[in-house]
Amino acid sequence: MKHSMAVPRPFTPHHLYLLRITLGLFFVLLSQVSGASNDTSYYHLASMGIKPNTGLDVTAALNRLIVKIKTERRPGRPVAIIFEPGRYDFFPEKAIRKPLYISNHDQTNPKTIGLLFENMDHLLINGNGADWMFHGRMLPLAVENCRRFSVKNVHIDFDKPQICQVEIISNDTINKAITFKTAPWVQYEIRDSVFYNKGEDWELNPTSGIAFEKNTRHIVYNTGDLRVPLRNVAEISPGVVKAGGWDNKKLLPGVILAMRSWQRPAPGIFLDQCKDVAFENVAVHYAEGMGLLAQVSENITLDHFNVALRGTEDLRYFTTQADATHFSGCKGEIKSVGGLYEGMMDDAINIHGTYLKVIGRKGPNTLIAQYMHSQSYGFKWGDPGDQVQFIASKTMEVTGEKNSIRSIAAVDKPGFFGAKQFEIVFTQQLDAAVLNEEQLGIENLTWTPEVYFAHNTIRNNRARGALFSTPKKTVIEHNFFDHTSGSAILLCGDCNGWFETGACRSVLIRNNRFVNSLTNMFQFTNAIISIYPEIPELSRQRKYFHSGIRIENNVFETFDKPLVYAKSVDGLVFRNNKIKTNREYPGFHWNRYPFLFERVINYKFLRNHFDGSFDREKDVKVKNL
Repeated sequence: MKHSMAVPRPFTPHHLYLLRITLGLFFVLLSQVSGASNDTSYYHLASMGIKPNTGLDVTAALNRLIVKIKTERRPGRPVAIIFEPGRYDFFPEKAIRKPLYISNHDQTNPKTIGLLFENMDHLLINGNGADWMFHGRMLPLAVENCRRFSVKNVHIDFDKPQICQVEIISNDTINKAITFKTAPWVQYEIRDSVFYNKGEDWELNPTSGIAFEKNTRHIVYNTGDLRVPLRNVAEISPGVVKAGGWDNKKLLPGVILAMRSWQRPAPGIFLDQCKDVAFENVAVHYAEGMGLLAQVSENITLDHFNVALRGTEDLRYFTTQADATHFSGCKGEIKSVGGLYEGMMDDAINIHGTYLKVIGRKGPNTLIAQYMHSQSYGFKWGDPGDQVQFIASKTMEVTGEKNSIRSIAAVDKPGFFGAKQFEIVFTQQLDAAVLNEEQLGIENLTWTPEVYFAHNTIRNNRARGALFSTPKKTVIEHNFFDHTSGSAILLCGDCNGWFETGACRSVLIRNNRFVNSLTNMFQFTNAIISIYPEIPELSRQRKYFHSGIRIENNVFETFDKPLVYAKSVDGLVFRNNKIKTNREYPGFHWNRYPFLFERVINYKFLRNHFDGSFDREKDVKVKNL
């Protein structure tokens, strides 16, 4: 298996120059600690006895080194930890175990952590291309309350992923039985006719699967999430298993199937309450949750950050169990530039805050509010001085006047850690609209970021390409969305299910290329670009949720009809785009309109080029309720 990191396409010198300028203080730090600075403390691991390619567990030694650095360093002095190239193995037996509440993950505790950095600043980790190989169920890298923290030139991977990859050998559609062959690294056991995928400290009975074309690595057309019945199986020979009661005509011989559960205990990289963090030339090849999850953090830059396979000869077809990157309740600037995101079981990027649901009222300026989703609670939601607004859950309309937090305290825990409920005292008296609303959510407007997502490749993944939910400026440009399976871009918002904020106010989608999105159906995938806030009572809505959306100078290469779906939008421009049709797949989507709008006003179509016919009367469907 090759260890070279795949990069979708290199920047020109001009692109690199502009990027370095925009990264600002992130790469000021990198230049300080990676250059010949006399003020930097260097820790070369090889000279300290921590060497690659030994097969020995380095977990305890590296965490002792982190403690040593914290005790030895002078405040504010840069520190560089330097790895030699090669493989470093991390095992759970001597790892740190610590409770962590991680947004959009299973709240199972404690977590088993490979490397833990807490309360540190001015720190660079340079892997020099090192492979960090993890065993069992672990959270590889956790970073809490750190400032000016940078990682570069590192691969993060697991020796035995919890996804069980198999190849279909035969499909007996008459007797409803499928025979498959497991990938070389897969360990399994059959007990009482039930198939279990096994690792060092875990076992799983897969229940769902994603099918990949063997040669192209695209997700098989019109398959989506597949039921995987593995409770009536028998071993034919070592590595070859026959599963009875399995009826699926689309699983032809040669199809590669990634069989999995829906568990997501931990991401590959976890950032909590950090500021000014940068990752450069870092690859996550597998994690049982997100590739990177950042919560309540400020200013994060991903420069050629990949959630990707190990190149064209990699035997795997999958990467992470969920999103490649995910940002919950962050602020400042989030930048993802030059990355490759492929084979993940969810989106390349998802940026949002979290609505709290109001469950009680105490006086004229005090509310009791609660985290609602079972995978999103236990971390800090806001600070005194933060600006908030209130959302009527049924119509997703802003109600009442904006306010700010005077004080916030956990109700069900001593502090924010692990808490679900909060008592929030506001600086101004709550108006009648807020006090009388039956179902009400609170959105923290201070903890919302600007976003720059550019020059990335997103391909061969489940569900959707990129999700954005922030009121601040969002630029999505020069990306290649290649067979994203579901929608390429989703602008969402939901105060009823996932409780993920919020409305977008300034979105620029330009100079992107979209190739054969929507080969499968998943949640919210109504078009290649799907603007889909969840609004239970849209007919009662009087205001509009999203606004200020521009889609321009893009190329859409598609086999089907839907281009843009939009719901509850004031201001949408579709300009100077090229639409090319092909016959690579038969059209199947239920949406037969290139443009399907529900409660959309102030929209414009300007100077677009369709290689086929375009009739505005027939191809634009507007439902203004």
